Amino acid sequence: MPITERKYTAAAVQAAPVWFDLQATVDKAVALIQEAAANGARLIAFPETWVPGYPSYIYGSAEWDHAESKEVHRLLMENSLTVPGPELDRIRKAAAEANAMIVIGINEREDRYSRGTLYNSMVYISDTGELLGVHRKLIPTHAERMIWGSGDGSGLHVFDTNLGRVGGLICWEHWMPLTRYAMHAQGEQVHIATWPEVPELHHLASRSYAFEARSFVICVGSYLTLDQIPEEFPRREAMLAGGDFGGEPGVLLPGGSGIIGPDGDWVSGPVANSEVIVYGEIDLDRVNEEQLAFDAAGHYNRTDIFQLTVDDRPQFPALWLSEQHGSAGSVDPVRESGSSS
Repeated sequence: MPITERKYTAAAVQAAPVWFDLQATVDKAVALIQEAAANGARLIAFPETWVPGYPSYIYGSAEWDHAESKEVHRLLMENSLTVPGPELDRIRKAAAEANAMIVIGINEREDRYSRGTLYNSMVYISDTGELLGVHRKLIPTHAERMIWGSGDGSGLHVFDTNLGRVGGLICWEHWMPLTRYAMHAQGEQVHIATWPEVPELHHLASRSYAFEARSFVICVGSYLTLDQIPEEFPRREAMLAGGDFGGEPGVLLPGGSGIIGPDGDWVSGPVANSEVIVYGEIDLDRVNEEQLAFDAAGHYNRTDIFQLTVDDRPQFPALWLSEQHGSAGSVDPVRESGSSS
């Protein structure tokens, strides 16, 4: 797809979900998309697993046979998105009506195969409402492995859009050197860095990524307070065990979102300790300018010494060889949709 807009406004949505309430969180997403678009945003990014919330209680809930932990996992599954699905269709419709590209972090429930696995995913939706693709976090970090499965290479794609070549990674994927390089090698121009929250260390990773990729980075994290967790939530107190993220008293996730230029400097933000939409200008001409000195996959690379092989084929739990069953891969166009790279 040819780039038709080289200068435009991007938005990082730093907000709290409606905790573990799928329908209400989607309602809020639609309203925030409308607000950002009304303020001129053409590319709108939401934080990691924003729908229906980042489950930081896991750091205080390591007991696998704990009754409350099981209950909360059931609640998370019941309020997670399926791809495709009716809730995602509402977000796609909002993107089309707002004429804005949306990248949103979700808890994705896999209903077609295992029926019991969740993924930490980011979904790409075009400004016409087309589902471009889904990226599942390759390696859930630390205690996250209790609830999320590992993604595969089928989501490591950069998408050709009218707003440039857009891609993204989730949280600690920004410290996986080969994963970063796989994105750089696809000519990424605008990168979405999703986090649960964005303290100084995450700023460092996001700014370093921008400098290394020579791309714009929309760095986005959630804002969440203990007051926004319902009193009856079974692991409410365990949320406090997630650690001190540098927020004010009662703030579980303080945000820290902003937009970074291809030289590693802030275009706007960062902003913390409030619900806010952070806006900034994307100027794709700056990407070409910054590549004068450095191009990680181009003239500042030694392909005669180093080569990276990426297996971007979707991985399935079973492949049925008989005609009666067909192949699992033949019935899953979503995981094969990343053909734009």
